[in-house]
Amino acid sequence: MPEAEDGFDFLDGAVPDFDAGKAAGDGHRARLRHRLLTGGAEALADYEVLEYLLFAAIPRGNTKPLAKALLAQFGSLAGVMNADPRALQRVKGVGENSAAALKAVATAARRMARGEIMGKPVLGSWQALIDYLTTDMAHLTVERVRVLYLDTKNRLIEDHHVGDGSIDEAAIHPREVIRRAMDVGASAMILVHNHPSGSPEPSRADIQITQRIAEAGRHMGVTVHDHVIIGREGHTSLRAKGLI
Repeated sequence: MPEAEDGFDFLDGAVPDFDAGKAAGDGHRARLRHRLLTGGAEALADYEVLEYLLFAAIPRGNTKPLAKALLAQFGSLAGVMNADPRALQRVKGVGENSAAALKAVATAARRMARGEIMGKPVLGSWQALIDYLTTDMAHLTVERVRVLYLDTKNRLIEDHHVGDGSIDEAAIHPREVIRRAMDVGASAMILVHNHPSGSPEPSRADIQITQRIAEAGRHMGVTVHDHVIIGREGHTSLRAKGLI
């Protein structure tokens, strides 16, 4: 039986043998730990990874039912890790400590991915950039617009969160995007947004606003290298499609 603040009820009305349950639970955790440390990246199933992460908030007891409940609710390990903390806590058994433990790991993953592109020419680290953007945006439930501002060597100066909402001139203004490039000393940029639907295929509005920003940039000496759309099903480069 768990002893953390989460208060998940694994007993379902039965009267447990606490000593036996504790010993069995400790043995299971030890076996998971051994497989994690010696078996490589694929040693644990997704629910077992979640089980292990939940140990930080639930020091005693069986976390497998809770791990499986989270996967059922959010669809995948990535969906759980990217879920809003309030949404996580709506799952029975997930308290503030468990939500914080999961979000800490998600934050670490994002920062590791970001570290792979910081200080490097972004165009020469393209897959690392896509990995970073996918980790950060693929499972968002709202459409988010970002602009990556680059220096003359195409190194990241600023990852600017423009706003949330459909990518049109109501959400992203070409003049403001170019003005910020001037303010931060950028010579190039990459536009980025996500599609919560999952499909990364560009809409007509995506194409039109990209072309307007690229045209505004040409007048001011700022290059739009690409517009990347991120979705759960993959990513799309408007440059690769010949749309810029």
